[in-house]
Amino acid sequence: MHSQQVTEHFENPRNIGTIADADGSATIGSAASGEMLKLTIRILDDSVVDVKFRAFGCPTAIASGSVLTELVAGNRLVDVFEITAADISNALGGLPVDKQRYAEHAEQALKEALANLNR
Repeated sequence: MHSQQVTEHFENPRNIGTIADADGSATIGSAASGEMLKLTIRILDDSVVDVKFRAFGCPTAIASGSVLTELVAGNRLVDVFEITAADISNALGGLPVDKQRYAEHAEQALKEALANLNR
């Protein structure tokens, strides 16, 4: 059974898509493996002005990408660097142990996208 937050983000995901001229991007996993999360991010004046995700996988995978974009959007980079898998899990109402990997994948995608910034 999924939390209310997971169900909401799965049924009504936020910020779906890809930013064509993104400042940073990362893809974790692959559709072929059954789990994939792609994150693209645009930065202006050290703040996130746009963030999009694409995901393939179970409801928790999709919800993790969606809630990540909400945690990131509009925030200063210094704060975005501090977002963890625990923050993502908490925003989803607390993920069970067997679903924590989706929050970890989301954190990894964020960290890689930030490391790959075209600045």
